[in-house]
Amino acid sequence: MSCSCKRSRSQYLRTVNYQGDGLRAGMQWDDSDLGKMQILIDTVHGDSHPGSSHLGGLADEAKIGVYETQGKPAVYAVTDICDGIAMAHDGMNYSLASREIMSFMFEIHALASPYDGAIFMASCDKSVPAQLMTMLRLDMPAIHVCGGSMLSGPEYMSSEILYGAGDKYAKGNLSEQELMYYSRNCCPSAGACQFIGTASTMQCMAEALGLALPGNALAAAYTTHLTRFARRSGRQITENVQNSLIPRKFITKESFMNALMVHAALGGSTNALLHLPAIAREVGISIEQQEFDAVNREVPVLVSLKTGGQWPTDLFWYAGGVPALMRELKDILYLDAMTVTGKTVGENLEQLAAAGWFAEVNSYLTNYKISAGDIVKTRQKPVKPQGNIKILKGNLAPEGAVIKLSGVDEAIHNFIGTARVFDSEETAVADLLAGKIGPKTALFIRFEGPKGSGMPEMLRTTEALWNMPELASSVALFTDGRFSGATRGPAVGHIAPEGVAGGPIAYLEDDDLIKMDVAARTLDIVGIKGKPATPEAVAAILAERKKTKVFPVKETTPLLRLYKKLARTCTEGAGLEI
Repeated sequence: MSCSCKRSRSQYLRTVNYQGDGLRAGMQWDDSDLGKMQILIDTVHGDSHPGSSHLGGLADEAKIGVYETQGKPAVYAVTDICDGIAMAHDGMNYSLASREIMSFMFEIHALASPYDGAIFMASCDKSVPAQLMTMLRLDMPAIHVCGGSMLSGPEYMSSEILYGAGDKYAKGNLSEQELMYYSRNCCPSAGACQFIGTASTMQCMAEALGLALPGNALAAAYTTHLTRFARRSGRQITENVQNSLIPRKFITKESFMNALMVHAALGGSTNALLHLPAIAREVGISIEQQEFDAVNREVPVLVSLKTGGQWPTDLFWYAGGVPALMRELKDILYLDAMTVTGKTVGENLEQLAAAGWFAEVNSYLTNYKISAGDIVKTRQKPVKPQGNIKILKGNLAPEGAVIKLSGVDEAIHNFIGTARVFDSEETAVADLLAGKIGPKTALFIRFEGPKGSGMPEMLRTTEALWNMPELASSVALFTDGRFSGATRGPAVGHIAPEGVAGGPIAYLEDDDLIKMDVAARTLDIVGIKGKPATPEAVAAILAERKKTKVFPVKETTPLLRLYKKLARTCTEGAGLEI
């Protein structure tokens, strides 16, 4: 059929560029295809990692859905990198920058060709927020399709186990056969990793914002449930084009507050504190760090997810996933927030219940001899009475720092330690593994913020520390870089201002005294060279050190130089100042 939507973009652009019809004919487009509604399906399909390797099949399902509603789909791809593969070497410096590059490429795909609407597909850390940023930037109907969750390994094993296993193997305490057992079985299918890392968190944020179909986030990637979501999205996008349902026109601050509440109930990744503000900025909405802190004071943790908790994400989906959390939080959510279904959050929840969806997915848990209530708790009997995210401030972090309390020993909530300062993660990990870090140490890795080195993750360090029980309850890690959503143990990141911007972290020296009080939400330098000092004395010493401090110059590339030059602060989402 011809596209009947009001002033179809695709049909208008045909009248100004007749060459386009000929080029499409070279891809076996029929004459009748040219007059149909044109739908872009943009994925991160590729052989980069399990979260993207299966998206080609999902794109095929979305195409069927578009065809079923008489549209014409076209599939594009910009594959993403895997933070787990980029970890522990300089490749991690590209991770956050890749969010911006991918977002620009998705924008180029949508606007350089005559499309009327778009479906975006991704599973993981930077590709999901990149696509959500683009969706809110475009004046175009769009839907996000989440790539779902990987099958759990034996005993709910997942890939982070290989850090500890690898360290044991390197020391001769684990055989190669045992190491390869973990390697073969920790990622047994496609989909996002089975813990509430950044990948899983951002899928849930896409759904909580109303930008993906209800129930889609973390759907078991090894089932036909996920392929059905993809096909339904193909049908939904043509309806949204007809109805001019455009995300940037219906998304509101209330949509983002819903996402913050779901994030707290999930115990989600600290990286959401970078991604949600960057996504919101696309529509002129401000999300402050203190809003995360305020929400986490009020919203309890309702599900105990790996790595810091009990359950893998595929079982969480069988327990009802994001809709189950939203149903439990409905008294405090903004139920009238609009979504890509053309219905509100409240209407979506009612429709899922009426269709028997909760009972259907819950039925899979009988295979595990558990119930949905074992996984998703009530607000009256939560996993934790408050969320895991706390924002700390003090003379070490005047603009703030972030701690996630999952797996953090309460003994370290009120911490005083002696600083050991490193200018790179590699040297810090080397000393840690060599036994050169003792108890009561405040371990600092600095010059790793957005402008310092692209703000890489520090999962290698946190996992090394986690696997040293003798230190895990007495050593805290501090950085102006960031952490993986899989991080466990005492780790404080996003320290702002960052080192290269002249933040106090730049002028720390070994043996300075650090105090962290989680309950009071404070982070301060309380002594110099092992001796207690007043705040005034600390400020004076830092001012003297500033006069002679020379910042390290890190090897870099044109792309990273561009990112570091234009990057906003982490408190603003570390997007580009353009």
